[in-house]
Amino acid sequence: MILVGRLVVSLLAANLLAIPAAAGADGIMLIQVGAFWMGRDDGAPDEAPRHRVYVRDFWIERHKVTNAEFALFLNATGPRPPGSDRRYDEDDTDARIHRSQGRWIADPGFERHPVAEVSWFGARDYCTWTGRRLPTEAEWEKAARGDDERPYPWGFAAPTPQLAVFGRAYNATDSTSRPAGASPYRVEDMLGNLREWTSTALRPYPYRTDDGREPYTGATGRVVVRGASHDDPAESLGVTRRRSYDRRGAAAGHHFVGFRCATSEDLGEVAPGGRSR
Repeated sequence: MILVGRLVVSLLAANLLAIPAAAGADGIMLIQVGAFWMGRDDGAPDEAPRHRVYVRDFWIERHKVTNAEFALFLNATGPRPPGSDRRYDEDDTDARIHRSQGRWIADPGFERHPVAEVSWFGARDYCTWTGRRLPTEAEWEKAARGDDERPYPWGFAAPTPQLAVFGRAYNATDSTSRPAGASPYRVEDMLGNLREWTSTALRPYPYRTDDGREPYTGATGRVVVRGASHDDPAESLGVTRRRSYDRRGAAAGHHFVGFRCATSEDLGEVAPGGRSR
């Protein structure tokens, strides 16, 4: 009986280890391959129809890019290389990164706040500089809600200040850390603080990757922005909410838009415990 008991315990332990768990490496989280429910039928017209979308493995950064991180990029590449679009609206009064003694530095106290006033081109170039890319609209929504059709990253409870940064005064961002409001994949700050650029051109649902919406190039059309900002009201928060900007809007920075990066590169071997197998 003792041997049988030990065998049962061993099998249970093996099964628990086999259960998929969130994997992370260097602040970037694994979103495992599979389908999820995208959109909703009881919201804005452009959020319908509710439909299943298959997404391959990808990794997405746990937090939005911060002022301190983007300052490193500006020091390495500059805000606007010759012949390219403007990356950062450094002359805007809402900017939190400024040039001092020949270097770009985040304003004191705002180093860990998400960077705003970055154009879509600046976000794209930053992600490329780090060896990553902007997430697609479908990747963003899956990372935010998982597969249980929750309306918020943290579940079904109404937004509170402990879960998200919203309902604040103009330009009143906060640090990017909100563990209580994390998604099923432990990605934080998906709703609130700043909306986020994606790599997707606006098209009606159902979402398809082969209908010209991927990738947005910045040449024509509108680019999708997801999430919510610090000065958005609670009723505007939701993981299915879609916003977009035309080419002119994509080429400008905004006090309510930030970003995070993603990658399709397999990082499983460097994640604690590796990927689930």
